[in-house]
Amino acid sequence: MPLVSVVMPVYNSAVTLGTSIRSVLTQTHSDLELLVTDDASSDGSMDLLREFARQDERVLPESSSERGGAGRARNLAIARAKGDYIAFLDSDDMWLPEKIERQIDFAAAGDAPLTFTSYYKVDADYDGESIDFIPNGRVVRAREHVDYRAMLVRDYIGALTAMYDRSVLGTRLMPEMPKRQDYGLWLSIMRDGVGARGLTEPLAVYRAHRAGSLSSNKLSLVQYNWSLYREHEHLSLPRSTRALAGAVWQSLRNSRI
Repeated sequence: MPLVSVVMPVYNSAVTLGTSIRSVLTQTHSDLELLVTDDASSDGSMDLLREFARQDERVLPESSSERGGAGRARNLAIARAKGDYIAFLDSDDMWLPEKIERQIDFAAAGDAPLTFTSYYKVDADYDGESIDFIPNGRVVRAREHVDYRAMLVRDYIGALTAMYDRSVLGTRLMPEMPKRQDYGLWLSIMRDGVGARGLTEPLAVYRAHRAGSLSSNKLSLVQYNWSLYREHEHLSLPRSTRALAGAVWQSLRNSRI
């Protein structure tokens, strides 16, 4: 079986961390390593990680001496990876038990080095225990195929569902930006002509946290998308403007649905 390296950044996540880790360790595809970078937590997250590591040798935590953000934490974990595949999960989200197994089969059948899946979106207070019945959740459906042009307008890939094949793509790191580092990684892969294939089966659970007003979220979208277009993707001014206009329109449209 291929080895899967699961990348997890952690910052003050002791309340949700255990559920997230258990959802990885109970995968039906057991040949995996869980690479966790604790980003200088102050709430006992690292103590919890050490306990999991003591119980299961697949849990491989490291601690950062100073905060560097989620992008840097993920990159430190990716740099340690030994797996054939790199998969991503944040410390407050979860996977269904067959997530990795189903996704590897899907990637192999479609000859797809970058894949993602549908996922459940639930309230932040979801306990994570009733995994067979997701209360108050809705399914965010994965597109069957996404290319670079479509991704410039909207990030269609849920980071908690993404997986890439290192044997095809090599080791790919995230841009160390304050936000949207995962989006930058997908764009950098797809810029090289790689399309992403989506598995429509929901195989992960995303806890949705309220983060500011609708207007502040739109302002954040403009700021970080513009930075991605110009500084990371090096798009021309006209093309960046067209992409940003499409992204804002998509965001406004989705907020009305």
